[in-house]
Amino acid sequence: MGKGRLEAFSDGVIAIIITIMVLELEVPERSDWAALASVGPMLASYVLSFVILGIYWNNHHHLLHATTRITGGVLWANLHLLFWLSLIPFVTAWLGHHDSDTVPTVAYGTVLLMCAVAWTILQAAILVHQRPDSPLAQAVGRDWKGKLSLTLYAAAVPLAFLSTWMADAVFIAVALVWLAPDRRIESKLPAERV
Repeated sequence: MGKGRLEAFSDGVIAIIITIMVLELEVPERSDWAALASVGPMLASYVLSFVILGIYWNNHHHLLHATTRITGGVLWANLHLLFWLSLIPFVTAWLGHHDSDTVPTVAYGTVLLMCAVAWTILQAAILVHQRPDSPLAQAVGRDWKGKLSLTLYAAAVPLAFLSTWMADAVFIAVALVWLAPDRRIESKLPAERV
């Protein structure tokens, strides 16, 4: 099976997720700086979530370009990832409205953790059908960034019960780890395939 449909569908879903998220932003009633500050937590949660979705989109693009075979298992793993990504607008809005409350922070962290788990499953489903010496297998290697992300998200969820701002700092730290483009896959592919 070709990867074009999977790529186009995933791109469309991620674009819709971002659109839904921006539509949740509330316009301040007044036109002064204090009014803008009143929606600051919502804007902050939106920016973080936008960056996280952008990171997933970017890495998904590279992962699929390095993929040589799409199977039914890969399709289901991709849908699993898209399901968790589709929950980001909901938890973003909830966190934005209740930025210092424990349960919305835990929910946000849980969704981010499950996105990372789903990514790991998708990557594994694709790697099963790659040669061990394939460019993708070589690029992923031990996947320290993926494992670090899973570990940090798993730590942030219970940490939110102690301190929501510390959990938020972990969410930001994971995004910063991935913000610099991950060139592992890009560096292993011929220039015309990237």
